[in-house]
Amino acid sequence: MPASQALAFEDRLGLLVEREIVWRDNRRLERLLRQAKLKQAQACMEDIDYRGSRGLDKRFMVTLAGCEWIRRQQNVLWLACALGNQACRQGFSVMYVRVPRLLEQLRIAHGDGSFGKLLAQLARIDVLLLDDWGLTPLQSSERHDLLELVDDRVNARSTIITSQLPVEHWHAWLNDPTLADAILDRLVHASHRVALKGESLRKKPAGIALTESIVTD
Repeated sequence: MPASQALAFEDRLGLLVEREIVWRDNRRLERLLRQAKLKQAQACMEDIDYRGSRGLDKRFMVTLAGCEWIRRQQNVLWLACALGNQACRQGFSVMYVRVPRLLEQLRIAHGDGSFGKLLAQLARIDVLLLDDWGLTPLQSSERHDLLELVDDRVNARSTIITSQLPVEHWHAWLNDPTLADAILDRLVHASHRVALKGESLRKKPAGIALTESIVTD
């Protein structure tokens, strides 16, 4: 860059350092988004639809966009992929997984002896995004696995849960009063709830940035 030759050495060095910082930040964001495996990777907070029919509070969403809920190890019950994307932008590690698939992975881990290792890996993720919560009935072993999973994250990491099932029906879905109380106490006591209204944005044409629906306190 010939024009830079007219600058003082300190100014040239400052430009070089600034460019290096931007390059590293972009590389980190690319890595975090790649590792997150978000179902809608293009979803972002800027594209959230705040039409009145959806019942979203824009000021509340701006608060969530600051990601302070992650620093406080709180949970969100909803708008999953957009919040996951925002978390990656701020340097937090994110993992997206559907609950039925996660429970299958945990079942296999029991069989091959890697259950403890898998739990430890999940416990290190800053934001674990659990999609399709409450979609299928649970077996007894799966309830215990969910308890182990959420217990590792209490006051340590944050969790986003997306569900078509209203929160008031989660206890019945878990179908074990003792375990349900234990699981929900760990999830709901420090959570933000976002209940979306209206038609699902999944039905919109391809090419439009989508945001996932999730429910939280």
